[in-house]
Amino acid sequence: MVNQEYTELAELAGSFIHEIKNHLSTLGLNLQLLAEDFQEPQSQRERRAYDRIKRLQNECRRLIDKSNDFLRFARVKDLELTPANLPEVLAEMTDFFGPTARKNNIDLKVFVPASLPQVMLDREMFKQALLNLMLNAQQAMPDGGELTLQAFADNDGVHLNLIDTGKGMNETVVTRIFRPFYTTRPDGSGLGLPTAKKIIEAHGGSIDVESEVSKGTKFTIHLPLAK
Repeated sequence: MVNQEYTELAELAGSFIHEIKNHLSTLGLNLQLLAEDFQEPQSQRERRAYDRIKRLQNECRRLIDKSNDFLRFARVKDLELTPANLPEVLAEMTDFFGPTARKNNIDLKVFVPASLPQVMLDREMFKQALLNLMLNAQQAMPDGGELTLQAFADNDGVHLNLIDTGKGMNETVVTRIFRPFYTTRPDGSGLGLPTAKKIIEAHGGSIDVESEVSKGTKFTIHLPLAK
């Protein structure tokens, strides 16, 4: 009964956010048209009006981004799981994330044996979880650093470590990072890590975190073997 109520509430919230997004899109379109009218201000007053319009456009974009983050979080339910080669998936993600890493002076290191046993994955959803974790690592290293991916298998399944050399977190933050809407960044939605956790748990897996201030953070993902 509780699960049914949660599902209904999530669907209702998702529909509500989707409706808000429609209104935000209309607002954004009108702001764009208004900005075009003031694109070449002829007076100080028009210049101030143009600056305010640009600020409103930025806020509108932020709200749309947060709405999309919430929709991704709310819609993690039944996944289409198929046997997958984890090293192949990780290669796709490191190739995708590579330009971002280079742009932010992050040295991306991968230690993943090709002989890993298969795991059950919804590839696109799992890649979304990985991307959230990699972006979190990037944000923790504003001056650059190292992001290391390590994987190994044992009788319990496959284990994947994501280790960054960022600013790390204290114990209080560590206990809260998977709570929806909790964030330490002014521009954060607080849904990236909770969404990653929700996706991984929907795979029958789990995620743990270890962190030390000024030294870095390690996320460990545990995935069951494909049957």
